[in-house]
Parts: sequence; C-alpha cells; structure tokens
Amino acid sequence: MRLGLRLFLGFFLIVGLAAFFVMRVFVAEVKPGVRQAIESTLVDTANVLAEMAAQDLAAGRIADGAFAAEVQAAQARRLGAHVWRFPKDSVDFRVTVTDAQGIVVFDSEGRDLGRDNSRWNDVYRTLRGEYGARSSPERPGDDSETVMHVAAPIYAPDDPERLIGVLTVAQPNRAYEPFIVASQRQILRQGAWLIGLSALIGLAVTFWLMWRINRLTRYAQAVSAGTPAPPPPQGRDQIGQLGRALEAMRTKLEGKAYVEQYVQSLTHEMKSPLAAIRGAAELLQEPLPEAERQRFTRSIQDQEQRLTETIDKLLALAEVEQHGWLQKRERVDVGSLLAQLSAQAAPRLQAAGLRLSLTPPPSALAVQGDPYLLRQALSNLLDNAIAFSPQGGEIGIDVQVAGDQLTIAVRDHGPGVPDYALERVFERFYSLARPGSGQRSSGLGLPFVREVARLHGGSVALRNHPEGGAQAELQLPLA
Repeated sequence: MRLGLRLFLGFFLIVGLAAFFVMRVFVAEVKPGVRQAIESTLVDTANVLAEMAAQDLAAGRIADGAFAAEVQAAQARRLGAHVWRFPKDSVDFRVTVTDAQGIVVFDSEGRDLGRDNSRWNDVYRTLRGEYGARSSPERPGDDSETVMHVAAPIYAPDDPERLIGVLTVAQPNRAYEPFIVASQRQILRQGAWLIGLSALIGLAVTFWLMWRINRLTRYAQAVSAGTPAPPPPQGRDQIGQLGRALEAMRTKLEGKAYVEQYVQSLTHEMKSPLAAIRGAAELLQEPLPEAERQRFTRSIQDQEQRLTETIDKLLALAEVEQHGWLQKRERVDVGSLLAQLSAQAAPRLQAAGLRLSLTPPPSALAVQGDPYLLRQALSNLLDNAIAFSPQGGEIGIDVQVAGDQLTIAVRDHGPGVPDYALERVFERFYSLARPGSGQRSSGLGLPFVREVARLHGGSVALRNHPEGGAQAELQLPLA
C-alpha cells in the first residue's frame, strides 16, 4: 500500500471513529435530555395547578368548581403554534386530582373518577412527602408509547402543613417525540458533513505531504542518477530540514567526486604541453643555431598559451557544471545578443580573413536565461567555426523558429567533422586538429556549450552540412 493512501486512511480512521462515537453519544443523550427538560416543566406546571386547585378541593367542589372549568377551557383552546417547524394546536397534558387517600376526585378527561391511585408511584410518594413521578404505558400491555406523570401535593388553604390531596399532570411522550427524532437526524446530518469535511481535509493534507515527499524522492533519484536538479523546497518543518540535509550531502559528495575527476583529467591534459616545454627548455640549454632557438622558444610560448587556455576554459566549464539551475534568468533579445556577438568577433574574423553572414532574426524574438552565458556559448561555437574555416571563407549564422523552440545555427565551410568524431566532440578534452596548423584546442568549448544549453532547458548538436562544412545548432525554448 502506498504511503499516501496509508496516511489518508489513518487520518480518516481516527477522525471517523472519533466522530462516530461522539455522534453516537449525542444521539443517545438526546432522548433522556429532552425528557428531563419536559419533566422539569411538568414539575412547575403541577405545582402551579396544585395551588390553583387547593380552594376547590378543600371546599368539596373540585369536580365542578372554577378550577375544573378553567382546566376544561384551557384544553378546549386552539393554540395555532409552530414549535421548531412542528404545529401544536391543543394542550396535550392531562390533569388528575386525588384526595388524601389517593382516590381520584377529578380527571380532566373524565375517565378514572373514583379509582384508587394510591398505589401509583406518583401519588404514593407524594402522599408521603416525597417527590412523586412515574412513566407508564399509554395503553396497557403496549410499552412502545408511554406517558410521563408528575405529581404535586395540595395543601389546605387554611393550614399549609396539612396535605389534602395530590395533583398529577400527565403528558404522553409522543407529544415531544418529533423533536427528539428531528434533533437526532440533525446530529447525524451534521456528523456526516463533519466526516466528509474531515475526509477532504485529510485528503488535502495527505496530498500536500506526498507532493513534498515526492519532490524529495525525485530530487534524490536525480542525484543518484547524476542528473543536475534544483534543490528541493526548504521549509521550516522536518521535510524542509530533510531537503536541506539532502542538498548539503549532494554538494559534498558531488564536490569531492568532481574535484577528483577534474584533477585526473587536468593532470592528463597537462602532461603533453609540459613535456614539450621541458624538452624545449633542455634543448635551449645547449648551443643551437638561432633559427632552432627561435623555433623552440615559439614552441614554449605556444604550449604556455595552450595551458592557459585549458585552465581558463576548465574553470568556466566547472562553474556551469556545478550549477543545477540558472543563477540568473531574464528576458534576452535574440537580435541584440547576435549583434553583440558579431561586434565581439569582428577582430578575430578580420585577422582570419573571414566574412560573417548574419541573417537578422524576427523582431521581438527572445529567450529566458543568462545573457552572459548565452553569449559565451555562441562565442565558443563561432570560435570553432573560425578555427575550421579556410582563408577567405564565410561563416553563416541563421535563426529558425519551430513551435516554441528557437534554433541558432552556426555554419562554416571547412572540412567538416569526421564520422568517428561526431559522437565524441562533446566529451571533455576531446578535440580535432585544426586545418593548416595541426594544433588542437583545449577540448572544453563544446562541453561548455552543452552545459549552458542544459541550464536553459535546451540542447546543442553538431553535424555535417549536406553542402559541405560543419553546422552547430543551439536549440533553446522561446520566452
């Protein structure tokens, strides 16, 4: 099972179980809570009515006195009320009054007159000075619907200590059952929304965590594959700390391997010119004709220039290779870039007796990147074209656009690239002998161009032109 799914299921399980048990407790507590509130209201009602019935009960006219008339009038009222979306048109409670022996002397429904209620818990406890209440089936033998009875003592008007009867207020539980059901449904509905919202939050948090973890994973895979990659996002949490640790580890490991590799390569490349310098220096210590002395002196100067060029280009290549991403990015106008390149190369072209044919690119054509690196990369391509062009030849620079890609092509009219070398020209320190002089370059120019192209999300290629000569193509994404 994937980590993201595990995180989501774990989060949802915890929140879901918590919400389930909370809802279960709330639903289970709704009914007793409502009944307790109703019972409290019935206690108040019973005691108020007990005070109102005291005069008639003491005078022996409880069945046909003012109290009975008022109770009947109240039950005959049409209320027209709406309580929390539920209509209420009549008074639901029933009033019974018993004498001091527990015999019913008044019933608002006229059913149980003369019945002995002294054994019922509400009357029995009240006659003994205690709080009396009970819940009994509305119909004998049917426990699905019950009636709540709450009693209050009736004291003699002239002697508040003498108990003369008990007044009981009864209300069927079905009267407030709709409120209980509605409350339970509302709790379940809100609980379902809570669980759904919790699932969405869990999904969002899981997605956010997995997005950051996946970025770290891709970064680690790129590092292990040796592919340059920008550092992962570095927040202030543990994932950000892990990203910083990975970046620091990559820098140290790559730096060590990079130095070892370049020391080996540089040592290998320096052996040949140093051997030539040492040999020429030894021969110069001997008596030589002036012509030979001049030749060996020029050889030392040429080898020194080759070493200097190698070191300079190696440093430039090392700088761009160590960057996994562009340090500077801005909009670069292609026309201005090529104009600067042409002006910069004019002295070299004139010294070599070459012409530069530059096709003006479309106006407002631009790329995103570092103008200095792009200019250096194109300068390297132009240097190669100058080195391999015959005296009096022409070098062409052409700009082509295909979709969202821009291609800058630099073509010479020299001998072209041998087939065996086409696959190796972008290797470090690999170079071909220049026509005429037979000298070789540092072999670092084209690797530098390749790294610059990579940093800009592009590519570079070198091929032989069908009409002769070689053509280097630098491809970059348009801005």
